[in-house]
Amino acid sequence: MSDNAVVHYIPARFPKREKRVGIYCRVSTNSMEQLQSLTAQISHLTRVVSTMPQWLLSDVYIDIASSKTGSSRKEFSRLLEDCNSKKIDIVITKNISRFGRDSVEVLDAFNNLKALGVRVIFEQEDLDTANTDCNLMVSIIESLAQAENESRSDNIRMGTKYRASSGTSKLYDRKCYGYKHNEEGKLIIDDETSKNVKLIFELYLGGQSVLGIVKELEKRKILSPTGKEKWCKRTIDVMLSNEKYTGDVKLMKSGNSDVQYLSEDNNPAIISKEVFEAVQVEKGRRSNVVKGESEIVKRKSEKFSSKRKN
Repeated sequence: MSDNAVVHYIPARFPKREKRVGIYCRVSTNSMEQLQSLTAQISHLTRVVSTMPQWLLSDVYIDIASSKTGSSRKEFSRLLEDCNSKKIDIVITKNISRFGRDSVEVLDAFNNLKALGVRVIFEQEDLDTANTDCNLMVSIIESLAQAENESRSDNIRMGTKYRASSGTSKLYDRKCYGYKHNEEGKLIIDDETSKNVKLIFELYLGGQSVLGIVKELEKRKILSPTGKEKWCKRTIDVMLSNEKYTGDVKLMKSGNSDVQYLSEDNNPAIISKEVFEAVQVEKGRRSNVVKGESEIVKRKSEKFSSKRKN
């Protein structure tokens, strides 16, 4: 070939972008931190799609919603509709927790997409239906989702303990019957309902049973904490055991916690400590279940009557 020959360069042919990709991103709140996370998700996954020669970014589906079960995920529903209409061939998302709120929801959506022949990629876990056996992928999803749920539960418990120990937990000022919140969110006495709390304690120490108190309240047309004419026995029993009425609040007193937190003089008292303790003693005395020497549970032959003795 002559040195003077003209050389024509033919540019390489890039493969046609045939696979339509849908990016799905989700955050549970619209806080600044979560919105920054959302931006990072979209930016990263867009770069991932752009590096694949045959992939064409078709749409981005974004949900900013509550993580509570039952909350609406309109964009996720739209994604599934587009997949069903053959508008999307590949779905890519950051990780399993962004795809669904629990393992049941993840698996349900995953199985629907699998039936439609849509490829699903969980980028962070490096899971791809194109190169992973579907049954194995289901098992992996279940395991990872379960592990994440357990980790989330542990974090919630740790956070609750920390806030309880530091005195910053909002549970200390959780409202109950007889109280209301002031502008700062602190408990103050509700004059209208606190007198009913005093009445309940007085009736109990005066000889009334829980059922007797229920009947007396309904007779006096005093509405329940939920505004109903009928009172629940459980409501009365819980009220009689709630030390918050003395001004003290205990947290972590139920469940498997080995530590309890007591905030003394947390709120104004409706009931004196002496009256509260007297009620606890009386409740123990009235119990109709006792343990014998053989540890076999027996029932007392006599039952407490709701009628007062003259």
